[in-house]
Amino acid sequence: MDQPFPGVFRERGRLMTKNLVPGLRSYGEELIAAGGVEYRVWDPSRSKPAAALMNGLRNFPVRPGMKVLYLGAANGNTVSFFSDIVGSKGVVYAVEISDRAIRDLLPMAERRGNVVPLLANARTPRAYFWIEPVDIVYEDVAARDQADIMAWNCKEFLHHGGVAAIAIKARSIDVVAKPRDVIRTELEKLSRNFKVAEHMPLEPYEKDHEFAVMAYAPSGTALG
Repeated sequence: MDQPFPGVFRERGRLMTKNLVPGLRSYGEELIAAGGVEYRVWDPSRSKPAAALMNGLRNFPVRPGMKVLYLGAANGNTVSFFSDIVGSKGVVYAVEISDRAIRDLLPMAERRGNVVPLLANARTPRAYFWIEPVDIVYEDVAARDQADIMAWNCKEFLHHGGVAAIAIKARSIDVVAKPRDVIRTELEKLSRNFKVAEHMPLEPYEKDHEFAVMAYAPSGTALG
């Protein structure tokens, strides 16, 4: 079995993570036993970071032991795989604005023990001011102001030398403009506060999406 990144495994063209809670399926995923270890198959058609990895991402930022702020956790599918990767010494703070999605996320979080669900709006990070500084901020929020949301949260919580990653959703930002033009503009906005290390489209797994990994480097220029 290949291990392209710490905590991420690949075999026969499939991505996997070590199951933090053996025997537990979070979202109906396939479980595979190998060498006395149980792995969960990470489906790239249901998870944007997995799609980026399948498309050849070189700078995957999530590592064992990390503290992660996850913006736009939804029902927690990708959160559960981040939970596997960071392991028992790490933690995932999972911010989600939808009551219904949080209800789906809560049982998984209780069983895993390293996920902290937060019912909150990612536009108002001071609503969860009490969380500790984190190693990475990851954003998957369907909003026109994705770049602003990322900058606000990194300013509040990302420690010096931390990393940011984002799934840019072109159709959520502008439904009329050409998606590649929207993505180009959004990357320009992000570059005011971040140094973009790598970015790539997520086709064929996600249409009109771009995955970017960045270093936080605020210029002092307000995002518009």
